[in-house]
Amino acid sequence: MKSTHEESSDASWTGRRGGRRRSGGAPPSGPEQERLIAAWFAGRIPDGWFEGAPTIEVDPDELQVVGTLPSPQLPEGASEDEVRVAELARISGFREDSRGARMRIAEEAQPAFGRTVSWGAACGDSRVLFTTAGVPVMTRLRLADRRVLDTLIDAGVARSRSEALAWCVRLVAQHEAEWIAELREAMSSVEEVRARGPRSAATD
Repeated sequence: MKSTHEESSDASWTGRRGGRRRSGGAPPSGPEQERLIAAWFAGRIPDGWFEGAPTIEVDPDELQVVGTLPSPQLPEGASEDEVRVAELARISGFREDSRGARMRIAEEAQPAFGRTVSWGAACGDSRVLFTTAGVPVMTRLRLADRRVLDTLIDAGVARSRSEALAWCVRLVAQHEAEWIAELREAMSSVEEVRARGPRSAATD
């Protein structure tokens, strides 16, 4: 069973300083931009850190870089608890050993791509996010929608409306993951076709 852990940001993480966008518009995005970002990290991340290329999730606010570490060698017949402890220890060791280098890479990437850089690592069935960006999202809700959030608060599922809304988003992502993936794939195809289209030259 896959275990996922989220930890608080490194105390000296500079994402809050360098990654916030100062202009009103969102930075460029789309399949071509994402490929360029992946290529930049492939060239910048030291050899030997990860098995293969890291997974990079991109949105207008954040670049989340998660690499896969080699699984630890354990005696044959090791229990699930032993395997999990070994995997998390390997991730923890990588986190501490790479902290300074990760901060330097983030400081270079954040102004270049206009997004906060966060890190994580996977090992076997374990996955840990070291640094994540919590981005506030404002919305207006009608009475029926607010009642849903208030019910979650009254039931002890969430402590506030913002936490209840985040819980709803995670629930949709969990139960509609296939549909959301189809939407993303469709939008990527549209962006690729648009990028290959003709560009009319301006005339005097």
